[in-house]
Amino acid sequence: MTLTTTAVLVPLLPFLGAVAGLLLGRRAPGFVRPLAVLPTLAAAALTVVVAVGQGTGPATDVATELTPTGSIPIDLSLHLDGFAVLIAVLVGTVATCVQLYSTGYLRHDPRYASYAALVSLFTSAMLLVVYTGDLMVLLVGWEVMGICSYFLVGHYWETEAARAASLKAFLVTKLGDVPFLFGIFALATDAGTFRITGILGSVADGGLHHPTLVALLLLAGVAGKSAQFPLHTWLPDAMAGPTPVSALIHAATMVAAGVYVVARLLPVFAASAAALVVLAVMAAITMVGSGLAALAQDDIKRVLAYSTVGQLGYMLGALAVGDRGAAVFHLISHGAFKALLFLGAGVIIHAAGTNSLAAMSRMSGLARRVPDAYWTMTVALLALAAIPPFAGFFSKEAVLGAAEHAATGAAHGIPGAAGWTVLVSGLLTALLTAAYAMRLWLRVFRGKGTEAPDHGRQPVVMNAVLWVLFLPTAALGLAAPLLPRWFDGRSLAPTLTTSVLGTGVALVGGLVTYAAWRHTSALAARTPIGAVVADPDAGPEAAEETAIATHAPVYGDNAGAADPADPGRLLLGPLQPHAAVGFHLDALYTALFVRPVRAAATLVRFLDRAVVDTYVSAAGAAPRLLGAAVRRAQTGNVQTYLGALLAGSLLLAVAAVLVATGTGA
Repeated sequence: MTLTTTAVLVPLLPFLGAVAGLLLGRRAPGFVRPLAVLPTLAAAALTVVVAVGQGTGPATDVATELTPTGSIPIDLSLHLDGFAVLIAVLVGTVATCVQLYSTGYLRHDPRYASYAALVSLFTSAMLLVVYTGDLMVLLVGWEVMGICSYFLVGHYWETEAARAASLKAFLVTKLGDVPFLFGIFALATDAGTFRITGILGSVADGGLHHPTLVALLLLAGVAGKSAQFPLHTWLPDAMAGPTPVSALIHAATMVAAGVYVVARLLPVFAASAAALVVLAVMAAITMVGSGLAALAQDDIKRVLAYSTVGQLGYMLGALAVGDRGAAVFHLISHGAFKALLFLGAGVIIHAAGTNSLAAMSRMSGLARRVPDAYWTMTVALLALAAIPPFAGFFSKEAVLGAAEHAATGAAHGIPGAAGWTVLVSGLLTALLTAAYAMRLWLRVFRGKGTEAPDHGRQPVVMNAVLWVLFLPTAALGLAAPLLPRWFDGRSLAPTLTTSVLGTGVALVGGLVTYAAWRHTSALAARTPIGAVVADPDAGPEAAEETAIATHAPVYGDNAGAADPADPGRLLLGPLQPHAAVGFHLDALYTALFVRPVRAAATLVRFLDRAVVDTYVSAAGAAPRLLGAAVRRAQTGNVQTYLGALLAGSLLLAVAAVLVATGTGA
């Protein structure tokens, strides 16, 4: 079997598994789990075969015309290079882990069949995005992921939170997809083709006439898909879906798609210095803002969600300084440890028996109850904080090293302002990342909250998946010397300056958070549980509902209370309540967009009912009244007709006399 045939099978197998799962889910439930796991597992194995076959050689590029368009052709094309094949391995591995994990996590879910089929379709769409060489075909996978995320985030549609989160995710990402579509059309118009290789060749020859406009249009779609400021607000709310879905979205699909598209089209962005500066500023705001927000969250999944937003900012920051090797390296290492963190959080939630107990302020004694999650998540948090020798250290240092390279003016064609922006914000984010990673570890595994009931041991497959992901989390950094041959050839080895600075600020962030936790724990020991309550008249159940709805912390027997053991409150000070709600961006968008749209809809409804409907009703009523009058005149009585004729004749005679008299006068 040729390399191209093998590559075609990679997205095709999970697609066929999804179709079969949807068709046979209810008729043959015994086939649901094999149809979920085996096609995805086979696709993952084939991604490894393709990666080995492609190796570090020149890119493989084959295409056939998909359909005649009469103008710019659309090709069913395949483009394989080092970036594509390694990201495909990441997607296949994480998707397989998610499918295996879900067989235990959702083993009693009545809608597991549709869930597993949608996960397979999600995986197929992302693999299509990674392997295709045509932007229109890429757009198909891009949009299929959007609709899959809508259904998967809203899997628990019985809850208001899941329904609202799925709708929000769909609308916000579509808001970015509209300019993204126009950007693709503008790019193809300038280049004369949708083929990525043809577009890059046109850019190299100076054939791109509007690089800044095209780059900014594409960037809007990337901001929506990869949850970057100002379109990042959907991702934390998407935690209302099943935890394995969160792992898939955050680690290997959807949000990674935006980063991958920028990496593939980086010469388009590099053709405009203004676009690179905008990309750098967007990444900087996203990194720092998400780090502060993560430090204020009480729900473990929302902490990890804001963490993903910030780490994606690192990747786009690396692209803003022209180093796609560093960006993709961090994308791969982040995919490993973030999938591990989310699936570990799922083990914790499963041990508690309900999603509503994901609040860290309610966790106690978990290190002994979930030892597998404890040890693997500890290493994953160290990787997230970029502590050597774990994978996150090497990939994050590659990003900071690229930023330093650009800041000193050594990167040709990259504005120094972009380099300094990414470098300074990256170091500040490293401090915040270590702080919220330490806070999460302390509060989850060393917390003193109200211990949730023990629901027994988790299924073996869930813990086994954690150890599978543990291996790349711990050891992927060893591949740093080998990866340049797969990418652009630029070294990914850590540099002395950024290594010392990055590791130093990370250690400071972790140690300061630990000191704050010791202080707040001592304070909490002297504070009666439930002494500070949002509403003293509300019972515990009402208070917990309020806390879940507002993402407020849960403490002791009451929700919405200020947790005195939270080091984040001490570290953030007066900024904490604002960071906890994402700096009020949702409220701002509600005031600027939601309320005006609703007001306009109310006005349109009024005009439709009070004005348009009135005219329509009158247009029908007038002939009806006229017909009724005419109908009453047609009695069929001859005497009535003769009387009316005589009366009419008399009236005409009187009128004639009056007219004659008036004329004579």
